[in-house]
Amino acid sequence: MHNKLIERLRGCLSTLLYFLNTLFWFVPILLLGLIKLLLPLKGWRTLCNALLDGCASCWIGFNNLIQKTIIRTPFEVVGVDKGRRNEWYMVVANHQSWVDILVLQRIFNQKIPFLKFFLKKELIWVPFLGLAWWALDFPFMRRYSRSLLEKKPHLKGKDIETTRKACAKFRHIPVSVMNFVEGTRFTTHKHDKQGAPYRHLLHPRAGGIAFTLAAMGDQLHKLVDVTIAYPGGIPSYWDFMCGRVKEIKVRVRFLPIERNLVGDYFNDPEFQQEFQQWLNGIWREKDQTLNQLLADKTQ
Repeated sequence: MHNKLIERLRGCLSTLLYFLNTLFWFVPILLLGLIKLLLPLKGWRTLCNALLDGCASCWIGFNNLIQKTIIRTPFEVVGVDKGRRNEWYMVVANHQSWVDILVLQRIFNQKIPFLKFFLKKELIWVPFLGLAWWALDFPFMRRYSRSLLEKKPHLKGKDIETTRKACAKFRHIPVSVMNFVEGTRFTTHKHDKQGAPYRHLLHPRAGGIAFTLAAMGDQLHKLVDVTIAYPGGIPSYWDFMCGRVKEIKVRVRFLPIERNLVGDYFNDPEFQQEFQQWLNGIWREKDQTLNQLLADKTQ
């Protein structure tokens, strides 16, 4: 009972400090975003983007300080120090929990350019965070069901157009484009329903990453492959904030982006097949890495 009370107090305190930190940085981030919108000059946008990324890095830095001093979950991270802050990266990772985002921000802050996530359009309505993400040029994607596309075929390609516009913005200042290529969080139910050939992963979706590479391939320096493991089981956000997560293991690889990875994924069937096979190969290696990282859990 005593330990549970301490955990809940820790969770409440951590969440409160996260909220206050977010509220503090929300003001300058929103103001810079509005200034950038009202004065859309190239040089001014570049300056505003640099200031925005600086504010965002400080925002994440204070969140990380809260993690280290109050939550105190041990991290075992290998490979992250090979990154540079003046380069462009495509970052891919397995997705299991909302905690994944906190993990990625924790390990990469101030080591590579600020992470920009592709978000569901509905998330723009999240208080404070939605507008902050908008000001920071996070792309908001709207997913259409197959049945809706059949009824309204003019909606086909809208997500690709959103990606194209986002990539155009990303060309002016170093950025790390983040993509959870599984498209959704891993659950046993989803895994069984897909019949995925992996033990710990869902099928990777190649379309979004292929299009981003085609739009920015000449500018992206490396593909950053991140594998996140929770040996004690996949945690919820509240579990993490309460300090119940006893260990998080992360492995990072910086992989070259070969010229043969840039092509017309949607109109070239041969390239589409080759690209999917390449991504499937990375996912097989990731599954093997997860087997090793989770070995302590199964023993």
